[in-house]
Amino acid sequence: MKLSILELAIQDCLKYEIAFSKFISANDAGATGAHQSGLYIPREAWSILFDSPGRKGENKEKYVTIRWQDDFETDSRFIYYGQKTRNEYRITRFGRGFPFLRDHYVGSLFVLVQISPEYYRAYVLESDDDIETFLNSLGISANETNRLISNDKIDSLSLEQLFSDYIRSLQVDFPSTAEISARARQFYNTIHNRHNKKPDEILLNWLDTEFALFRAIEHDRYKMRIAAPFASVDELVECANTLLNRRKSRAGKSLEHHLSEIFRVNRLAFDSQAVTEGNKKPDFIFPGRLQYHDPKFNKESLVFLGAKTTCKDRWRQILNEADLISPKHLFTLQQGISENQLQEMYEHRVVLVVPRPYIHTFPKTFRDRILSLDGFISMVRSKC
Repeated sequence: MKLSILELAIQDCLKYEIAFSKFISANDAGATGAHQSGLYIPREAWSILFDSPGRKGENKEKYVTIRWQDDFETDSRFIYYGQKTRNEYRITRFGRGFPFLRDHYVGSLFVLVQISPEYYRAYVLESDDDIETFLNSLGISANETNRLISNDKIDSLSLEQLFSDYIRSLQVDFPSTAEISARARQFYNTIHNRHNKKPDEILLNWLDTEFALFRAIEHDRYKMRIAAPFASVDELVECANTLLNRRKSRAGKSLEHHLSEIFRVNRLAFDSQAVTEGNKKPDFIFPGRLQYHDPKFNKESLVFLGAKTTCKDRWRQILNEADLISPKHLFTLQQGISENQLQEMYEHRVVLVVPRPYIHTFPKTFRDRILSLDGFISMVRSKC
């Protein structure tokens, strides 16, 4: 049976030593009006392109063959621009009719795998389900894209020790998502000895720490099982599905837990999972469910926030979750969405909220309509 594009992308990333992923941005697709062209690769990921980093003051290039979607090949160029004020890496020269730098693909996940120094495979994953399955299968989170796909589990020795002590103290096979999220925040704040006052930055740091802790627990619990032979293919599939399903269920819930803590630290009144019409349960209502159901309360002072790690397809799910509130705000870790999709969102009065560092990945014409997490908190304070 022929493997799907998703399965091929996962298989290649696990098989080969160097791989990279990123959400295709408006800048990549030329939707920002910038003069640059081609897929931007961050400087920290230079090794996916070259055998040594570019030198400031010099341009550097390399020609390669890239096979896309296991379907067609392009003779493309890796280039480092180091002259004058430029200091960046890009992939260019895809040929006439190349589909993946069109506006439609902004927000899709681009995956690049080095097969040899001159031959690469590339995949573009469009749907939220495919993107999340890919990330979970590789053990990375949405905010760990735009970088090399690494097998490194924990960067900080001090953090590693906290993780190790915690895992040894566990009395259960696997803690709940709420427990792991809370411990991750505790460990991060212990290491840094302070609460960062910037909500966008602290949220991303908590997410990174929480996912590292989750992987450390997962490795501890399954290292012996994976090392032993499986009695049958069915047993192997069952084990793999258990791991993948736990990763999927964790991702969205952990985002909600960390957002809740951000809102508590910033002393916002809110309820999560409050029941509204049709037994719907929005992620967050400000100031809360009592005010939502109080006919005397000014409905203009209510704020709705949904939370989805990716929202390329799923943003429509929030439209009927709280009929009394418009516009509806949606927090996401998605990096980049096409102009057409953003226009459709705003026609349905959906306002995006994303971590401040991600705003630049969206088309320039929409950036002033997108809120950072800090901006959202200020807006809620002004209304509630």
